[in-house]
Amino acid sequence: MSSPSPTMKFLARLLVASLLALCAAAPVLAGVVPENTMVRIQTNVGLLDFKLLDAEAPATVANFRGYVSRGDYVDSFFHRSIASFIIQAGGYRWPDGSNYGLVPTQPPVVNEFSPTRSNLRGTVAMAKVDGQPNSATNQWFINMVNNAANLDNQNSGFTVFARVTATTMLNADQMAGLPRYNVNGTPFTSVPLTQATWGRPYVIRILAATEIPSSSPVDRIFNYLESAYPAYVGALPTWSGEAYYFTYRYYAGANSYLGEKDGHIWYYAPAWMTDVYDLGTTESWFATATANGY
Repeated sequence: MSSPSPTMKFLARLLVASLLALCAAAPVLAGVVPENTMVRIQTNVGLLDFKLLDAEAPATVANFRGYVSRGDYVDSFFHRSIASFIIQAGGYRWPDGSNYGLVPTQPPVVNEFSPTRSNLRGTVAMAKVDGQPNSATNQWFINMVNNAANLDNQNSGFTVFARVTATTMLNADQMAGLPRYNVNGTPFTSVPLTQATWGRPYVIRILAATEIPSSSPVDRIFNYLESAYPAYVGALPTWSGEAYYFTYRYYAGANSYLGEKDGHIWYYAPAWMTDVYDLGTTESWFATATANGY
């Protein structure tokens, strides 16, 4: 007879551990409204998680999701960084084995600026051509400071369509803190580089851009834990599932599991843990995830 797989061992251990916990919290928090679409952008410098403002800027969100779903942003890079202002990406990409080129563009999207979505620190907005309010296509930027006084009142306002989560905004700060270089003039007059060398390995390159599940409290907790503790789990799970009234994700890179059952969040890393570890209640972790933008 073949021995049980690591996943089955995890499920069995989780079942036993959760029966021992028997807390009063519900396995899934009742009455929680499903969250907005979330996009995870993996770069060679760190993760960026965007909470999209689906209802507030529907055309702009649909435009951005189209670029993500087509894979247009893979191998694109941040080509502009202005101190105490913005970092910008989406227009140029650098595939392996070739020189940089353009990210394909789709038809421009109508400007959806609203003063209720100001260009504050941590918001994501569409770039556009000077004097053409409805010219946004593929380029976007992260506001590194409060730019409302400027960008809310320029070119009919710049459309904010997403917010960067608190944990991954720390990575945006790291990107904005990199040295900037003038590389052959416009449009590369202020390119952030990890080394003082113009080349594909040294730009802030997007390795993957993926929509991540966010419709349930457990999804949002797992998304937060992935961003806050990447060394223990990873950016994206290798697989996920539901069985015996609990939810779990497996991460091949760290050979570890996250699970939720009976109102608790559980962690297991077979290589160095012999038992499933109780991280705390689902309720408390959901509060933490929500506070951090998940």
